[in-house]
Amino acid sequence: MSHQTTLFHPLLRIVHWLMALAVLTMLFIGVAMVADISAAHSLLLAIHKPLGVAIALLVVVRIGLRRYYGVPAMPASVPGWQQTVAHLTHLALYLLMLAQPLVGWAMLSAGGFPVTIGEGLVLPPLLPVSVESYAVLRSLHSLLAFSLFALILAHLAAALLHGLILRDGVLSSMTGLRRVREQK
Repeated sequence: MSHQTTLFHPLLRIVHWLMALAVLTMLFIGVAMVADISAAHSLLLAIHKPLGVAIALLVVVRIGLRRYYGVPAMPASVPGWQQTVAHLTHLALYLLMLAQPLVGWAMLSAGGFPVTIGEGLVLPPLLPVSVESYAVLRSLHSLLAFSLFALILAHLAAALLHGLILRDGVLSSMTGLRRVREQK
């Protein structure tokens, strides 16, 4: 189902901003864990695992909401090639936000580490214990994190371009705040 609108549905906006907060939190927790700059490594890891599962679930929910409610069309002022880049960037963001937690889960499984997401709730391992697989997946998990961070920066830059410079309604469609552009 698709509805023609200039704003994202409120549920999509809520899930978007919840995911933005969760993903950025996750990236910073990951950096703190890897850099070992925190004495609270165990606490960060205890947050990291269930937050990763939550992000994966939110991606699935968000995809379902997008399919059901649809998304606003890009303004006619946005050239076709930019619309294509925006579409591919969003697709890559969704893929990375889904792949990252799955690779993390597989990595921990290969390392023989349980994925505990709550009091007594442990996910089943995705892979058998394998030092080689763990090493490959750990590198892949880091690569995906850097790729996700780079795409988030590009996404943020494009949103700010549309919101602050072009003022074409693209950013306000996700914030829900509409500014009336003055006609001269």
